[in-house]
Amino acid sequence: MKLNDQEQAILAGDDGPVPQWALQHQIAVGDFFGATDFVPVTQAHIMADTESLGQAGVMWLEKMAATREGQRTVRIPTITDPRGTDFNKSGVLGQSDWMLELEQRAIDAFVKLGVSMTDTCINYQTIQAPTRGEHVAFGDTGVVIYSNAVCGARSNFEGGPSALSAGLTGRTPRYGFHLDAQRQATTRIRADWTPQTLNDWGALGGVIGKLAGNYWSVPVVVGLEGAPGSDALKHFGAAMASFGSIALFHLVGITPEAQRIEDVGGDKLPVAHRIGEAEVKALQAHYAVSDEVDVVVFSAPQLSLYELRQLAALCDGRNFQRPLLAITSPQVKPDCDRMGFTSQIEKAGGHVMSGMCFYQSYAREMAEAKGWKRLATNSAKLVNILGGYGYVPMLASMERCVEAAATGKLS
Repeated sequence: MKLNDQEQAILAGDDGPVPQWALQHQIAVGDFFGATDFVPVTQAHIMADTESLGQAGVMWLEKMAATREGQRTVRIPTITDPRGTDFNKSGVLGQSDWMLELEQRAIDAFVKLGVSMTDTCINYQTIQAPTRGEHVAFGDTGVVIYSNAVCGARSNFEGGPSALSAGLTGRTPRYGFHLDAQRQATTRIRADWTPQTLNDWGALGGVIGKLAGNYWSVPVVVGLEGAPGSDALKHFGAAMASFGSIALFHLVGITPEAQRIEDVGGDKLPVAHRIGEAEVKALQAHYAVSDEVDVVVFSAPQLSLYELRQLAALCDGRNFQRPLLAITSPQVKPDCDRMGFTSQIEKAGGHVMSGMCFYQSYAREMAEAKGWKRLATNSAKLVNILGGYGYVPMLASMERCVEAAATGKLS
């Protein structure tokens, strides 16, 4: 890879061993993907839950942090994805002391490296959304697809070490979705039905993700009516990324790079698939295998203030027979408290948690500790993931999920 003077200085160790390691890592990644040089980035977002890191990963972070004394830490604003727990609610989750101890060690190491512990997967709704054409280094798949598609920013899926490296060096290899050519549409899809609820938007995203099928595929979608809001696009993109590893989509007349279909080359593509209500409902029906419910979870992505407002209204006057977990970001939680939404939800027997994500919080161990198996949610992303953790996940509207928490059954 071609290195400028600053990059050569980092590689030579002028800024210390930690940035030096970071650039060495990035050169290896760039060589693998055929990048010829680096592109400066303005923000980095790190996925590094301790369930994935394990003891070895946390010890590696601690070693990195220990060598930083007197050396440069992150160069650009660098933030974190959800953590593995809400320390104030660990008893509700049935988490063990060793999980919390490992989590705290990871947090301490990140802080020493200069990373801001935002603990969110909805930074585009709460911290600072990237702007069109802004090059960033983001890790969470839901964050990347929203930032690429809805904001028009430019990022690849950055693994934890790569995102941390970008924070330390202020750059990332120039390949993939940083390039104009990679952002052109590769498959054209017609939607003959427009969802109204978040679970339907998520299911539509899941159907498209399965059809598109690989990371380098860029679906362009025509036929949607109206302009979906941020929460709808959040569920749509998160599910598409989960079901298909998709990092970028275009909605003609809606997303910024596809005001016209010819802007992204979609006019040169035949319609590869038509999707109607039947296909969306079929995906949801695949996750409706039980009437009984053990737990209701709203997570993945974290809830916005508007989602929590809607949920609080549905909880009013309820008395839950099953646990209901509503998971949001540390930025939204104080507003949720201040506006009375938290008290409404918790008065009914629910729990409002912040800074974590359900499936990144030792979901299998939680199920064993709490006796949870049959789980209802309105997140298509979450149902796609949780089957691998031994759950029987069910996808339904927010209204039906709240009713299930009250009755123990998904009607």
